[in-house]
Amino acid sequence: MAIYGVFGRFANQYQHSMNAAHVLLSSVERRLSRTAKVCTDFLRSAAFKADAEAMVFSAKSFLAATIAYYIALRIGLPKPYWAIVTVYIVSQTTSGPSFSRGVYRLAGTIVGAAATVLIISTFVGEPVVCGAVLSGWIGLCLFLSLLDRTPRAYAYVLAGYTASLIGFPGVADPAAIFDTASLRVQEIGLGVICAVLVHRFILPRPITGQFIGKLSATLKDARRLVVDAMDGVRDEQDRRDRHRLAADLLLLRGLSTHLPYDVADATPRRRHLSLIHDRLARLLPLATEIEDRIRSFGGDTPQELAGLMRDIVAWIETPPAVNEDTIATRLIGRAETLRKAFSAREAHGRIVSNLAGRLVEVIGILHDCDGLRRAVAAPRQTPDFSALHRPKAASRGYVFHRDPLTAAWGASGAALSIFAGCLIWIASAWPEGGMAVSILGVSCSLFGTVDAPAPNVMKYLKGLIYGIGISLAYSFMILPRVTEFPVLIAVLAPAFLFAGSLQARLPTTFMALGVTLTIPILANLASSYQADFAVSINTSVAVVAAVLFSIMSMSLMQTLPVDVTIARLRGLNRRDVRRRALGSGPDEARWTGLMIDRTALLLPRLPLSRHPADDVLDETLHSLRIGHAAGQVRAALADADDDFRQAGRALLSRVARHFQARRRRGPPLPAARLGAQTEELIRQVADSAEPRHAHLIDSLVDLRFALAALNTSETETTT
Repeated sequence: MAIYGVFGRFANQYQHSMNAAHVLLSSVERRLSRTAKVCTDFLRSAAFKADAEAMVFSAKSFLAATIAYYIALRIGLPKPYWAIVTVYIVSQTTSGPSFSRGVYRLAGTIVGAAATVLIISTFVGEPVVCGAVLSGWIGLCLFLSLLDRTPRAYAYVLAGYTASLIGFPGVADPAAIFDTASLRVQEIGLGVICAVLVHRFILPRPITGQFIGKLSATLKDARRLVVDAMDGVRDEQDRRDRHRLAADLLLLRGLSTHLPYDVADATPRRRHLSLIHDRLARLLPLATEIEDRIRSFGGDTPQELAGLMRDIVAWIETPPAVNEDTIATRLIGRAETLRKAFSAREAHGRIVSNLAGRLVEVIGILHDCDGLRRAVAAPRQTPDFSALHRPKAASRGYVFHRDPLTAAWGASGAALSIFAGCLIWIASAWPEGGMAVSILGVSCSLFGTVDAPAPNVMKYLKGLIYGIGISLAYSFMILPRVTEFPVLIAVLAPAFLFAGSLQARLPTTFMALGVTLTIPILANLASSYQADFAVSINTSVAVVAAVLFSIMSMSLMQTLPVDVTIARLRGLNRRDVRRRALGSGPDEARWTGLMIDRTALLLPRLPLSRHPADDVLDETLHSLRIGHAAGQVRAALADADDDFRQAGRALLSRVARHFQARRRRGPPLPAARLGAQTEELIRQVADSAEPRHAHLIDSLVDLRFALAALNTSETETTT
């Protein structure tokens, strides 16, 4: 029995141990499962993806810089660190912008170097005149870049600040200016080639996929905007959707500029991009026009119209089907039948007919956008343009607002700032003054193309200070012990890899540039160790002083206050509405695109302004609609009777006077009075019962609703 008791206790202890082990294993298994899930979620997260892309970008940039530096040393270039600097200036996170930026930089560098040689050799004996001409050249290049407003503007910027980099330090030895310019072009060209090749062939990241993804998201936003307009209820979400669409069109234009340089097997055709932009740009005011007409019914929407709109919403919210063309054609046919069914002799019928015409247009636009999206996603296939609802319409594409006066203000401010720096340098005879003015010219050129340069320059200054500290540590603590090229690359890797990963992130890009552009120059990464503590300190002081002076000068002389810029854009809107009402100004193909771009320019400025953002943006949309309707009315008057033509032109003259900046003939008619006069003219034209006046009636109805929206906005603002 004792033996049985011993075995029993042993069995109990064994069972207890097994249970404990099972519990422990279960706990370990649960923890491992949770850990695996956390790791999987992290690997799939957007943060890890961004970190991975930043690390890959940094590694590729450092590889390109290493190759460029090695080749520059082997072929005996005197300042090989310019090749490193060029790599980090040119490198972008996607391959298309890296290639295009490299091409623009190389072209701008060649032009800038040639201009520098000409200026220095011509005015070598007149330092003040030479400084003035160099400053004027930099200002001219900045003026052209501000007018261009495309990524190609980078070539103008480079032509300006290349002259600054070569010209001002080259004044000390004008006889060698040609050799200096030639060597600088070679060093920069080497950096451009290495950066482009590495980013294009080693783990390339095409921009075409990013563009197509953004296009799909924009089309989804456009469909939601139309669906929201169909309910006839205007709310804050409608405004956000309109603003988002305007900003998306500007972003798509920026991405599309780099598509021809992308590494993708096939990139979207320019005509497809222009067509889809034109459709989406027209959709922005069209959604508001549909909403206004639905609201005017006050719940008394005709049954046939309500049924058609329900079917349109169902079509929009349903994923594209195989018989997409058939469905869209059937809906357009129903809308056309409805438009013709209602008489223009009474007001309610005119609105129904006009709304049906807008529904025809919106169905065609959305259907065209779907077909064009497929053509963009499969550029190798030849699309069937016969399916487009306006195949003969000329495509304009994105239209940029260009303001020579504002560009001249920024460019002249930069030129005056640089010339003031030249005068201080000449008067003080500062040995490092050439370097200081050179950096001043680079800052005014590089940062002068953005609206609020001071915050970006402050980020750059922060990185510059970090770069100076790192450069001094390298120059006097690490590099004296380095004797071989592989060891040099190994000791430089931590700083450049970390700074390169920061450069790939938008919030820290400028700060990272301050590090990556400072270390090669101040550490003097030449063919041999040539560090001099006094020179390094003096150069550091000159660079910091130049950046601080550029912040002050850009704030005072280059940057217009936000409210002034907004007032300028609003004034130009009113001027162009007036011109269109009088038969001049931007043509129909440019008008909508121009106003979309101005809306995109207003969006980032309004949060910093004292003006109510919604009021300014609504006013811009009203200007777009009135300008469009006025142009349509003036075109339709060409086929009208003489009496109607005279009355219509008189009405448009009063509309133009309403938007006149300086009203020398007394106050203009209020929008409500203009709307009443438009309604009276509509009744007169409708009573004539002439079929050829149908387009004129439709255009006058558009003008009547646009003026009514303007009147509501003015009333709310006054209240």
